[in-house]
Amino acid sequence: MTKPPLTLYLAAPRGFCAGVDRAIKIVEMALEKWGAPVYVRHEIVHNKYVVDGLRAKGAVFVEELEECPNDRPVIFSAHGVPKAVPAEAAKREMIYVDATCPLVSKVHIEAARHHDNGLQMIMIGHEGHPETIGTMGQLPEGEVLLVETVEDVATVEVRDPERLAFVTQTTLSVDDTIDIVAALQARFPKIVGPHKEDICYATTNRQEAVKAMAPKCDAMLVVGAPNSSNSKRLVEVGSKAGCAYSQLVQRAPDIDWRSLDGISSVGITAGASAPEELITEVIDAFRDRYDVTVEMVETAVENVEFKVPRVLRVPA
Repeated sequence: MTKPPLTLYLAAPRGFCAGVDRAIKIVEMALEKWGAPVYVRHEIVHNKYVVDGLRAKGAVFVEELEECPNDRPVIFSAHGVPKAVPAEAAKREMIYVDATCPLVSKVHIEAARHHDNGLQMIMIGHEGHPETIGTMGQLPEGEVLLVETVEDVATVEVRDPERLAFVTQTTLSVDDTIDIVAALQARFPKIVGPHKEDICYATTNRQEAVKAMAPKCDAMLVVGAPNSSNSKRLVEVGSKAGCAYSQLVQRAPDIDWRSLDGISSVGITAGASAPEELITEVIDAFRDRYDVTVEMVETAVENVEFKVPRVLRVPA
């Protein structure tokens, strides 16, 4: 049978960012340096395929430090952890490596600086997300107030409206965050913002690629995990940018082919914790069913690279 024609629009940039790549390398280097098992507090990045691959090499994933023995190394995930976690690891004399993305660490440093200047913090983020928990945990309880929506801004109770600063989670929707920041500035005119926006370059770049791609597509698939904030934001951005069918899939077998009947164009992108092999897997699944033409939609070129911690580097 002749396969129906299909144009696949492939977003660029997509997939792994520098922070994710660094975090995965840290786990791999730790296994090489200390052997298995190496413990990892929380998923190193939000992707089951990546986590399962590291687990097969000897990484043990846990949710709390108390689940780790004192005599094995522990790695803190790319999302960051509250200050109390490395303090407890040091108290137990554990070997620990912090794989927090440097751009998340930048937000932690900002929050601490504002706190030192006597400002109460407001964080724009998602309640319960590891990055939000980690950032709020940099300061004493009550010093960071969380808002998730414009509506939250109207009801947040602050200590002193003239002594405030705000930070944001790095993986938010750029457009939604602009609205929340505007609401904060309208209610608290003296609130201090970051020197440079906290939403990371990778989140921004992937959302911009989706905005450029979405109007061309009958459907759009985002390769990513259901607990990945930046992946879920890409689905939302695709819908708002004009693609009526915008869906998250973890892998090719998750594709709902019946929903794609009669389409002639599909956009494909991936969250910052999704490896390229999963994107290739999805493209190959389309090739099995369609006569595929691939067109790249490139809106930025990324060449960012973050160094791994010195403790993992072997001296020359």
